[in-house]
Amino acid sequence: MSKVFKKTSGNGSIALYLGRRDFVDHVDSVDVVDGIVKVDPSGLNGRKVFVYLACAFRYGSDDLDVIGLSFRRDIWIKKVQVYPPADGNPTKTPMQESLLKKVGEQGCPFSFQMPTNLPCSVSLHPGPKDDGKACGVDFEVKAYIANEASNPDEVIEKKDTCRLMIRKIQFAPTNKAGPKVELSKQFMMSDKPIHLEASLEKEIYYHGDPINVIVKINNETSKTIKKIKVSVDQLTNVVLYSSDTYTKEVCSEEFAENIAANSTFEKSFQVTPLLSNNNEKRGLAVDGKLKDEDTNLASTTLSQEDKEIQGIIVHYKVKIAVTASGGGLLGGLTGSDVVVELPLTLMSPKPAEVTDVIVDPVEA
Repeated sequence: MSKVFKKTSGNGSIALYLGRRDFVDHVDSVDVVDGIVKVDPSGLNGRKVFVYLACAFRYGSDDLDVIGLSFRRDIWIKKVQVYPPADGNPTKTPMQESLLKKVGEQGCPFSFQMPTNLPCSVSLHPGPKDDGKACGVDFEVKAYIANEASNPDEVIEKKDTCRLMIRKIQFAPTNKAGPKVELSKQFMMSDKPIHLEASLEKEIYYHGDPINVIVKINNETSKTIKKIKVSVDQLTNVVLYSSDTYTKEVCSEEFAENIAANSTFEKSFQVTPLLSNNNEKRGLAVDGKLKDEDTNLASTTLSQEDKEIQGIIVHYKVKIAVTASGGGLLGGLTGSDVVVELPLTLMSPKPAEVTDVIVDPVEA
């Protein structure tokens, strides 16, 4: 059973209806954004009704817009005229057919096909003392009454508009075997190396699930390994006017071990990256949310290699650091680390399919 989301303009002349607010990016295609605008022609005064879908990067609070500066940059925007209908009698989706049964003859359908190179809905986590909306990428469907779709000289009053925020999201694809990395490192004053191998059980982990990191060590040196550190880093690439990458540690655990010289070792270590353990970290990427619902660390961005994406792109890596302390007369002076990294895909599972659509308008 699914709800229908409705927003009415201040003058009551138009109302925007959407059957859902989450639209899935399948990497090679994106769900069609389809809806209905209910139009009362008596309140238009000869004007037309348009709808646009915009993907924008918000990098400041709306409250700061006091001198005419815009703190939003449109990454992609498309506008269509819904009344009077401009394209005859378009094919309607099943959701639109259901909505039209509720809305009646005043319903005007619209559809948008987003390109595959748009970012997903991601926000940058505000600090504890930050107020207002978080910076990030958002998507907006807006219906408005105007004489023209895009006339910079025409003033569109707020009472002639209605809008709903939506999300573009990705779900985890079919899981595959996890990545593996190997490294042999030779130290000063040692003719033999430490061989480190690390791997993950699977390629994709869901938010909140523990991550098992399998570590194998062949210590051929005279050094003793005392500590193994396993951490998870979030790499956020903000691509707007330029490309800037920010790395933040979202999880870190240290494990005391005693791996003697000329010995082997194998063990599985468990870490769990959670947003709840990182609430104080400003600028952490989190999945976009609607209103005040809970969210989680941002999902890994899946993309086609040849597609250039603007906005916010998120990746993760697991870092394994093995600390070896030197033996003999020099002791700790010859201690050193062996470090390897593994790519981590962190996502949400695909939800169950909704089979029954119930038109139950909810103000949102």
